[in-house]
Amino acid sequence: MAYVVTENCIKCKYQDCVEVCPVDCFYEGENFLVINPDECIDCGVCEPECPAEAIFPDSDPATTDWANVNREYAAQWPNITKKGDAPADADAWKNKPGKAPLLSPNPGKR
Repeated sequence: MAYVVTENCIKCKYQDCVEVCPVDCFYEGENFLVINPDECIDCGVCEPECPAEAIFPDSDPATTDWANVNREYAAQWPNITKKGDAPADADAWKNKPGKAPLLSPNPGKR
């Protein structure tokens, strides 16, 4: 079992979750974060740290489509271990529905 980042992270990317992860299993895209399910130890410390409430255990029905997205992009994007800056308009995107089409396949740049 692992935790999964879901749609609500898109264009928010707050990154509070990154610094609490004891195994550094977060990977950064241009406008989204993912968790590598093979590295996640299912500790759950990231879930309450997410201001966008975008992280769920993979047993939650909300993660059905997102588990594969996390696995796919964790293999392509750079690993991050420190919190970066959230986008300036992150609060405006928080809790907006229908963001899945806005997911960028591009890796994050620090």
